[in-house]
Amino acid sequence: MSFLEFGLTVILVSTSGVLSPGPLFFVNLLYGSKYGYKAGLKCSYGHTIVEVPLILLLAFGVLNLELFPSFKVIISIIGGITLLAFAIMQILSVIRKRNQLTIQTKHSPLLIGIIFSALNPFFIIWWFTIGLKMITDALLLASMFGLAFMFLMHIWMDYTWLTSIAHMARKGVNILGNRYYSLLLLGLSVALIYLGVVFILEGMRI
Repeated sequence: MSFLEFGLTVILVSTSGVLSPGPLFFVNLLYGSKYGYKAGLKCSYGHTIVEVPLILLLAFGVLNLELFPSFKVIISIIGGITLLAFAIMQILSVIRKRNQLTIQTKHSPLLIGIIFSALNPFFIIWWFTIGLKMITDALLLASMFGLAFMFLMHIWMDYTWLTSIAHMARKGVNILGNRYYSLLLLGLSVALIYLGVVFILEGMRI
């Protein structure tokens, strides 16, 4: 796999976590409606504070396993199944329009970014399954340089998305009521289903 192919895969796979309407997304909307893009930026900082050590911890675990082929098989299949599950949940979320969340905006957006990342079970599950598959591929591609490349291909999406959403919320744009957002999520979910199948088949071929 080339760096270009891997980078595109990371970007597409990352949409299953970045663009999905989870707790951090909704609290970012609330803070954004009051403080604008700066709230999104601070939420992103908080998210990064949790994400970086988690990625390094998982990478350390993978390196200690010496990237055994059997481990690669397991993580490819588990990552594929989890990606399918996330895609289906995303589709159901769009259909049911489950997007209610209330919280007081009295805390720092930075603290909120940390809390809603560290205490979000879906975030942790994502990194221990789908994310672990990307980490493994990154290390196989170019060791720690590959890991740094993977992180850059992933993290810019968090900052761009959360900052943009917060800015639009401040301007009064109804993101959740926008049918194009729903269509975007549905389209990406279909692509994620395809990638999930590819991951599973990849694991079965090893």
